[in-house]
Amino acid sequence: MKSSTTRISPLFLAFLGLTALGGVLATFDSELAVTTGVLLLVLGGWTTSLCLHEFGHAVTAFRGGDLSVRSKGYLTLDPRRYTDPILSIVLPLIFVALGGIPLPGGAVWINHHALRSRRTESMVSLAGPLTNLVLGVLIAAAVAVVPMPLGLAAGLSYLAFLQVIAFVLNILPIPGLDGYGAIEPYLSAPARHFGEKARPWAPLVLFLLLIGVPFVGRMFFQLAYFVFGLLGGDTAMTAYGQAVFRSVFGF
Repeated sequence: MKSSTTRISPLFLAFLGLTALGGVLATFDSELAVTTGVLLLVLGGWTTSLCLHEFGHAVTAFRGGDLSVRSKGYLTLDPRRYTDPILSIVLPLIFVALGGIPLPGGAVWINHHALRSRRTESMVSLAGPLTNLVLGVLIAAAVAVVPMPLGLAAGLSYLAFLQVIAFVLNILPIPGLDGYGAIEPYLSAPARHFGEKARPWAPLVLFLLLIGVPFVGRMFFQLAYFVFGLLGGDTAMTAYGQAVFRSVFGF
């Protein structure tokens, strides 16, 4: 197999720079600077993680036999390859501001027939959410171990929690989400046929339930906080970071 060629786009580097700038501003002793810093840190960090999530799918598929992901440009760390401005940035931002639930924002089209085995198909689906989980662990660990100003710790904690939410959400075995993709290769033909029909609308129904039905939303966040706690996340810092972030939008 030919080796993959991964290129990092200037836009990806720009979002990394935006994240770093937010982190610097969050260290200042100024309410405006902290608020701006948390906003930039979360927005830049979330967009960067979205790109890494989809890249995880792509590179796993490439190593599993689908060489087409290279010609499609998915091995380039470029958010434009994975995102739609409305579906991938604007709507997720609105959902985060309203309820703290980041929508899955990207898409990598995989040629499943080229993958070597059902296990490989499952690993391709799991690669994205596991990327979010690893990012959440690393960010939460940095907050726990490295002394830092309150604003920076709050912004990073909220960003780490969003990674955990993305993991918990995407790992659900619901058509259209990565968790379903992981088990789909092992389902019967009728079950897979039903999943194909449900794929376009099942995630939307889930999001409406999470936002519109208090009990469902509460159970989901309890699960996310439980996982976050297991990873050593600071829930108090997370709550503060979320409050600062949402204050920009008047919530």
